[in-house]
Amino acid sequence: MPETMPRPWWGEVIPGLLLAVMLTPGVLAAAERVTCEGRYPQHLQGICLDDTAIYWCFTTQLVKTDPQGRIVKQIPVADHHGDLCLYEGKVYVAVNLGEFNEPAGKADSWVYIYRASDLTLLAKHATPEVVHGAGGIGVRNGRFYIVGGLPEGVLENYVYEYDREFRFQKRHVIASGHTDLGIQTATFADGRWYFGCYGKPEVLLVTDTEFGLIRRVEFHCSYGIAARPQGGLVAAGNLRLPNKEHEGELFDVTPDAQHGLKRPD
Repeated sequence: MPETMPRPWWGEVIPGLLLAVMLTPGVLAAAERVTCEGRYPQHLQGICLDDTAIYWCFTTQLVKTDPQGRIVKQIPVADHHGDLCLYEGKVYVAVNLGEFNEPAGKADSWVYIYRASDLTLLAKHATPEVVHGAGGIGVRNGRFYIVGGLPEGVLENYVYEYDREFRFQKRHVIASGHTDLGIQTATFADGRWYFGCYGKPEVLLVTDTEFGLIRRVEFHCSYGIAARPQGGLVAAGNLRLPNKEHEGELFDVTPDAQHGLKRPD
């Protein structure tokens, strides 16, 4: 979702962790860092991976790279393409063509589906139930869960559940308190949902399978988090360059009892 202020991490780095779905062995070794080739006019929104490629979304550019970050395919996409996930050979992207973080009626929320092999657009599904703007998406057991914007003063967050055909099933409520611009990223791992939120400081929400809040902690994960099927988690950061272009990178994170997650030293 639109970034409203600089968020320095070190030097010019904006903290952020990109969302991904399952990271398979051989794509990224523990603690390894992978930088996405290229520079982009808008910041990274999300990421997903399979055993042969990494898929990056830079708001208006959808990029497929090899496991070392070298570009395989890149296409321009509509503004605003957000967080994405991978399921059964297809890339699913949360898209909002309207406004974010406003009362119902101003968003124009969709899910765009691309073939993972060559990024061919396969389908578009309207998701009008996501009334504050679709910004992120995760998948669990063949169901898709969309997150997004939040108006000022709303003291809970919402997760919208859809079946495989994107028929709306249910709106889930997270008793999270207000988070800046809602939820940016979502992923399910090891029996828990992880949600990344903007803010100063940024916030990580951890919930159970029914979206009951387990933990709200300060952590830089507003660009996402991913699970390895063999265990462990991976995240990514967005580097804002002096000319205001952006780069993305992937790196390892580990669970931490106090902070929820911990970056490598």
